[in-house]
Amino acid sequence: METGHYLIKLDQVLTDSMHGEMHGFEIVTVRLSSADGAEGVGYTFTCGRNGGAIADILRREIAGLVTGEDPDRIEHLWNKLWWDLHYGGRGGPTVLAISALDMALWDLKAKRARLPLWRLLGGNDPKVPCYAGGIDLELTADELIRQTEGNLAKGFRAIKMKVGREKLSEDVAKIAAMRDFLGEEFPLMVDANMKWSVDQAIRAARAFEPYHPVWLEEPISPDDVAGHARVVREGGLPIAAGENLRTVWDFRHLIASGGVTYPEPDVTNCGGITSFMKIAHLAEAFNLPVTSHGAHDVTVHLMAAAPNRSYLEAHGFGLDEYLAHPLVIEDGFAIAPERVGHGMEFDWKGLSKISVS
Repeated sequence: METGHYLIKLDQVLTDSMHGEMHGFEIVTVRLSSADGAEGVGYTFTCGRNGGAIADILRREIAGLVTGEDPDRIEHLWNKLWWDLHYGGRGGPTVLAISALDMALWDLKAKRARLPLWRLLGGNDPKVPCYAGGIDLELTADELIRQTEGNLAKGFRAIKMKVGREKLSEDVAKIAAMRDFLGEEFPLMVDANMKWSVDQAIRAARAFEPYHPVWLEEPISPDDVAGHARVVREGGLPIAAGENLRTVWDFRHLIASGGVTYPEPDVTNCGGITSFMKIAHLAEAFNLPVTSHGAHDVTVHLMAAAPNRSYLEAHGFGLDEYLAHPLVIEDGFAIAPERVGHGMEFDWKGLSKISVS
């Protein structure tokens, strides 16, 4: 098992309502080799901090726990890692490390089966509706529209914008400008990145409702399950949430409480592909559509395998530069590739130039 830790610096500092300034994204990779010479690759990412802790857990803890194990026994390995690391883990960097390892195991399994991952996972539809997500809170309305014009030219037919400015009226004005530009029926999502209290979120949702967003994303802290249920009941908008939840059990509590309309797991931090698919099926059992956060090159396979998939988030933060085959977008759909495994081929030589450990 080989672990890499890289920092992709951004040309422009990005901000949203809660995460502060983002000067770069960290990528932590895992490469697994089986006895027959096949290789599986997985990764996770951060907004620029804690990548070293994730890499250390993979190198110092997880490598020794999986070496010599049967890579096809993914459920066994997931549970072994979860419980062996549970007391000092259970969330945070540990579950991100498990996510990267789990992704590599599924990539390896699909390659050995000579199947694209989405087919191995059951196969539903390789064409997945997708939207362009950006970190654009500080853009003016005119700048946001110019960014949107670029995304439309790339083939996107749904757009997500950030909200959570200090004045709600400024958010409303930007949403109104976007709705006027895009037209009444164009899918537009808004994302608050956990900015508000419950009462503030309800007030914002009611202010946004005349502009018919597909959903309001992460309006409050992910830990406030009862608060999410209030926002759903009283705000009048569908709610997407879950990118900061770390386990299938977290999703179970949020879904069962009625606190989410679009469950939104991130394969790089929810426990990997094993957990993501369980969350998707849990949502299906509650007749809820599943969406996604991050890692679109892998997640397109998972959404293509889920009959209750809604929109895939396509979130570019510079990783395309280090991939042989970036995500293909065609008239609003992301296309799950037919390459075996998840189909991501990293430029390891290029990544070596930005290695931080």
